[in-house]
Amino acid sequence: MPFDHYSIIESTLREGEQFSTATFTTAQKLDIAGLLDDFGVEMIEMTSPCASPQSAADIQAVVNAGLKARILTHIRCKKEDAEQALATGVHGVDVVIGTSPRLMQHSHGKSIRQIIDTALEVLGYIREQAPNIILRFSTEDSFRSRESDLLRVYLAVADTGLVNRLGIADTVGVALPTRVYEIVRQLVRLTGLDVEFHGHNDSGCAIANACAALEAGATHIDTTILGIGERNGITPLGGLIARLYTINKAYVAKYNLPMLPVLDQLIADTCQIEIPFNNYITGSSAFMHKAGIHAKAVLADPETYESINPSDFGLTREIVIGHRLTGWNAVRSRAQQLGLTLTDEVLQALTRVIKERADTQPMTLAEIDALLHDAHLTPDPESVGAD
Repeated sequence: MPFDHYSIIESTLREGEQFSTATFTTAQKLDIAGLLDDFGVEMIEMTSPCASPQSAADIQAVVNAGLKARILTHIRCKKEDAEQALATGVHGVDVVIGTSPRLMQHSHGKSIRQIIDTALEVLGYIREQAPNIILRFSTEDSFRSRESDLLRVYLAVADTGLVNRLGIADTVGVALPTRVYEIVRQLVRLTGLDVEFHGHNDSGCAIANACAALEAGATHIDTTILGIGERNGITPLGGLIARLYTINKAYVAKYNLPMLPVLDQLIADTCQIEIPFNNYITGSSAFMHKAGIHAKAVLADPETYESINPSDFGLTREIVIGHRLTGWNAVRSRAQQLGLTLTDEVLQALTRVIKERADTQPMTLAEIDALLHDAHLTPDPESVGAD
């Protein structure tokens, strides 16, 4: 299966820097890179050194940190960018140029022939200067490019033998999984090279598109922590992990999964945002069960309503009981957690009390615990909940 052979290119320190509230200091970049390395990502992509003098210095700082992950930088298809990238000592250079009609007109102004000539010149220069460097070539706005133009460019680059990997980018998040599959499949079949997918989330398809790319034979997926990036960001690291985990836990066994909540919280704090309540794995509701029928089944066998085991990520599930939808099995479970032994009759009476009170206002766990302790002291079903 294609899911057995893939690597993550973690781009929080490149794409993530383009997020509205992301401004990382050198120390923060080192912390993020270190935690990503502990998590086990294979590659870390950083902002172009051409962005600013500090960006160049930050790349060198991370390169010198001695991490296991390979450090990459992302540059325009320009020789002067390549010179600055090579000077930082990175392990790999990711070269990109736009191929859609809009970018050809409004960005660099080059024709497809000129794009090919420029790409071959820049890639040749990089390979000549650094024979062993990891070298990727990608088009930008690939899914709004003419397919014939894409293939001309990719085949011309592949034929040179200069690059290790080709990249394909859904730059504005318009691709559907079927289309991602088709294009990636073609590149794999026609070039035999590794293929990287970079997918934006403007229309909510980034995770699905990343998986479609892997199904088609892609070998590398770009992610960011919490999915931060330009506009609505790209494939979130946690979302990709969740998706692959639910297919087969073995597909993510190479990663240190309990590090994921640490990474998400670090970026949330650094960017001064909240982790969304429905975030993959680390959202506040990710492992929260409320309805009585759900709670009963989960207490008996968590897999009845959970496709992801929270303990694999160092997390716990929560059974919410202070509401009108609660069931007596959930109340019994809470009593057991408190070390209280109550009869089923008393527990059912307590559940009725909770439901009645919660019709007016949900009860807190402390209020429920008080009811349980009172019932334990006076185990009479008729007096349960009496003031």
